[in-house]
Amino acid sequence: MIKAVLFDLDGTLVNSLEDLAVSTNYALTRFGFPTFETYKYKYFVGDGMPKLIERVLPEDKRDKDTLNTVLKVFMDHYGEHFADHTRVYPGIERLLKDIKKLKLKTAVISNKSQKPAEAVVGKLFGTECFDIICGKREDYPAKPDPALTLKVVSELGVHTGECVLAGDSGMDMAAAKNAGIIGIGVLWGFRTEDELKNNGASYIVDSPEKITEIIMRLNRRG
Repeated sequence: MIKAVLFDLDGTLVNSLEDLAVSTNYALTRFGFPTFETYKYKYFVGDGMPKLIERVLPEDKRDKDTLNTVLKVFMDHYGEHFADHTRVYPGIERLLKDIKKLKLKTAVISNKSQKPAEAVVGKLFGTECFDIICGKREDYPAKPDPALTLKVVSELGVHTGECVLAGDSGMDMAAAKNAGIIGIGVLWGFRTEDELKNNGASYIVDSPEKITEIIMRLNRRG
């Protein structure tokens, strides 16, 4: 019986790519580093903001001081512009309403830092939409390590076998698999179907309503 739905944030609930790209390019420009077209950020994002900055910097400029300096400029800019272009994907609001009708618990688990994750969710969904909003924490490794996912499951008061995790990347699917959770890969995000399959997705969907269908089907079996 499925009792909780866990969601990745960027690329799953919201399309945030342009704002992430704009803020990163702003920081790179401030220090005279080359910038990138927005579509290339599909493979720069996903492992947390420090890793994003590391990936976009020239290889010979990835020392700790440079990373931290550029990261700070990025964070300051993104903190003011995180919702300039970021939008909820079509069908997500209906999905969340359906999940609420089914009386399922919900959580967001993101490799985005906690404060920006809360800001994006609060701005686009409100503060009461999810039971837990969990961004990257200093004392926990990022996904695909399952530790933080397992902590959220425990805080929701459910078992791993009672959860599904929806995400757009192989990292999300690997985190679900590593935690013993059913992984649902979504095709409207930043990564490819092959990546989702290769990292252990139990299901792959091309529209949010199919997540509801999977949950209802699983619960009928249960």
